[in-house]
Amino acid sequence: MGRSLAGQGAEHDPRPGYVGDAACAHCHAGETGSYMHTAHRAASAPANDRSLLGSFRSGENVLTIHDEAKNPELPSLFFKMERDGTGFSQTAVTGWGKETHKRRESIDVVTGSGARGQTYLYWQGDKLFELPVSYWSDGKRWVNSPGYTDGTADFTRPVNPGCMECHASYIAAASSDAMTNAYVKTTLVTGITCESCHGGGSAHVAKYSAGAAHGGDAAILNPAKFTRDLQVDACAVCHGGIQRRALLPAYSYVPGRPLKDYFESMPGAAAEHPDVHGNQVGLLQRSKCYQGSATLSCSTCHNVHEPEKVAAAYSEKCLTCHQWQSCGVAKTQGAAIKKNCIDCHMPVEETQVIASETAGQTVRARMRTHWIKVYPMAKMGASAGL
Repeated sequence: MGRSLAGQGAEHDPRPGYVGDAACAHCHAGETGSYMHTAHRAASAPANDRSLLGSFRSGENVLTIHDEAKNPELPSLFFKMERDGTGFSQTAVTGWGKETHKRRESIDVVTGSGARGQTYLYWQGDKLFELPVSYWSDGKRWVNSPGYTDGTADFTRPVNPGCMECHASYIAAASSDAMTNAYVKTTLVTGITCESCHGGGSAHVAKYSAGAAHGGDAAILNPAKFTRDLQVDACAVCHGGIQRRALLPAYSYVPGRPLKDYFESMPGAAAEHPDVHGNQVGLLQRSKCYQGSATLSCSTCHNVHEPEKVAAAYSEKCLTCHQWQSCGVAKTQGAAIKKNCIDCHMPVEETQVIASETAGQTVRARMRTHWIKVYPMAKMGASAGL
């Protein structure tokens, strides 16, 4: 079932024709049950003990940016993550000695599954903003949120509809301005739900609730039956890069329709050299594996209803077309390479887009490229053991 925000969000997409995950589970318990454990389903959530990964325990809940005791020329600045009877919050404390200024905001929404980290949002009236401190899974630590300037106690970064479109199944805009961060709070449906990919299910549910024989149904969208291009377009809504301009308001896209009707590409330096973050489709389409196949798509390797697999499971997909004996390191590494094609041919790289500047240090998210090719040995993942 769609999760609500402190009792204020929607149980399911409030648009006509939508019924929510619970309705799907009546007949598709296996798919919905496993899907609840995927990163897509955890793309956002209400802030609670289950969804928040960072530690709120004393001694582990403070991010210190500057300590005036070590350098009295600058005021102290630290952030404190707290939990009390009213919920969770972040407080910025800055100043010299007892002359300090504090700003406290609640943690209302969690974004990110935690595979790499989480960023938190707060409501100010009907406006949604990013909180200044995020959780970084690598090292299990608090860091400055991406997009904020190191050394500032800033809470003003707006969360626009384009961001929400890929982290939540729906939220109604309170303004016609595509870049504003004003929303109808009660319409928020957190996580990516079944109907994000299958479309509104009310007609489908009504048909089978009335006793129709199970089988194909034109009343529900089945991405497995789309053409390859339209399958990939559905993924590219959120995994096709940010070098584009929206032609219609957020949440207008309907799976099974061409993405070009909803977004216009904006060529440029970033498009010529796509970043590893959010560009999985563009990188995959540059791959000879994709170009040389009429059927290879995202779903060739990814079952969206199941959590991510280990390297060996993905490598099995490679070996349906490739022989491990033809690999350039087969003679030196032997059959062991069959268990890990991807660290060599889809290495993990640092994104240049998602970075945190914290206390003078830069940390960048590391993600697996989807440009499948032969890389220089120096770029191959350390876990490949080469």
